[in-house]
Amino acid sequence: MKRPHDALRLDVSAFIADAATLDGQWPGADLTRLAELQTPPQDTALPPVAWRAWGVRVPVTGGEAELWLHLQASAPVWLTCQRCLQPFTVPLAIDRRLRFVRGEAAAEALDAEIEDDVLALSKALDLRELVEDELLLDLPIVPRHDVCPQPLPVPLGEAPAPDDVPERENPFAALQRLKSSTSGG
Repeated sequence: MKRPHDALRLDVSAFIADAATLDGQWPGADLTRLAELQTPPQDTALPPVAWRAWGVRVPVTGGEAELWLHLQASAPVWLTCQRCLQPFTVPLAIDRRLRFVRGEAAAEALDAEIEDDVLALSKALDLRELVEDELLLDLPIVPRHDVCPQPLPVPLGEAPAPDDVPERENPFAALQRLKSSTSGG
């Protein structure tokens, strides 16, 4: 349940017009949707989320200035490896540029044309929710260690592979030798 002080509401137009900057840290548990997806070891607190946001107004010749919000955030998150089923930390780091335009129709049209994210300008924006959304989008689809720290469990009914089994020869190397011997070279 969100408490009133959980939100960091920005007047987007004023924030960007002032070329303002905000930064800070939030306790990991305060971003509840991200916290619910984490699987830290027992009695381990969730690490904090560091963030920074700043507004930029880009003048356009003969037109209305472009309004941009730059957003950076980073946090290590606890996920479960899908190979060994052990918890491990994944470093998340986002660096986004969001362009604000007047109206949903303009946002949709421009979003199809440029690679940056485009949002319709609203009076207020919940910065904490935006940071959490971007971190959620940055989570790996299938979290796993590069190399699991412990050997993987052997499924029931299967014997572990013996360590003394010789490595099989590459079939293409055998084919190359065969080809060489038949061509006389």
